[in-house]
Amino acid sequence: MNQIHLDPDKREMYWSRGWTVIEGVFDANELDPVIKIATELCEHELSKSLNYHFDQDPKGQLAAPRKLDQPFLRHPDLRRFVLDGRLRSLIEQFIGAPPLLVQDQIFMKPPHFGSAKPYHQDNAYFLCHPDDEVLTAWIALDDVNETNGCLRYIEGSHRGPILKHHEISEQENYHQAPADEEIDLNCEVLALVKKGGVVFHHSKTLHTSHRNESDQWRRAYATHWASAAVVSELDTIKNSYYNCHADLYHEALGN
Repeated sequence: MNQIHLDPDKREMYWSRGWTVIEGVFDANELDPVIKIATELCEHELSKSLNYHFDQDPKGQLAAPRKLDQPFLRHPDLRRFVLDGRLRSLIEQFIGAPPLLVQDQIFMKPPHFGSAKPYHQDNAYFLCHPDDEVLTAWIALDDVNETNGCLRYIEGSHRGPILKHHEISEQENYHQAPADEEIDLNCEVLALVKKGGVVFHHSKTLHTSHRNESDQWRRAYATHWASAAVVSELDTIKNSYYNCHADLYHEALGN
C-alpha cells in the first residue's frame, strides 16, 4: 500500500482545531478521470429527473448537478480511487486504527449554481461512537477558495457535544442544522485547498460552505471513515460499504 507520512504538526492541528488540510495527496491529473466519470453519472441522473441532487437557477428554468450519492457503488474506477492507500494511510495516522469506508458523496457545486449548505456536524447524522474514530476526508477536485464555496469550520467545536439538529427545509432532507445561537461565528475559519489536496475533519466539527459565486467549479469527493471498533445508534455502520458491499470493497482493494 502506498503511504504518506503524516506531519506531526498536521496531526496536532487536527486534534486541536478539529480539522486540517494536507496538500498534494493526489496529483491534479489523477483527478480528471474522476471528474469525468462523476459528470457523466450526474448528467445521466439529470436527464431522468430534477430532485434535490440538482441546483436550479432563480427562475427554476436551468439545472446543474449538485451532488452524486454513493459514487463508490457507481463505478469501479471510483471505488479504486477512494480506497487509495495514500488516503487510507493518512486517516489511519489521524484516528490510530485502520480506516474503513462508511459512506461517500461527490459534491459538484457548479459555477453560479452551487448552493450553500448550513452549519452541521456529520455525527449528528451518523450517531457513531467513539466519535474520535470517525473522520471525514474531503478531497478537492478543483482549487477551492472563498469565492467558489470553500469549507468553513468552527474551530474547536469537535470538543463539544453532538448538537441537536433541526429541520430547516421541507424540500431538502439534508438541510438540518443546529440553532443559530449554538454556532460561534467568531471561531469561523476558512479551509482553502488546491486540487489534489484533502481537508480532514473530526466527526463533530461544525462546518458549512457558501454558494459558489465564481466562474469556476468547486467539486469535491467527500469520504466518511470509521475504525472497526465504531458502532452506531442508527444503521450507519450496518449499512456501510465494508459491511454491505464487502465483495466490491475487497475487489477494489485488490484483495
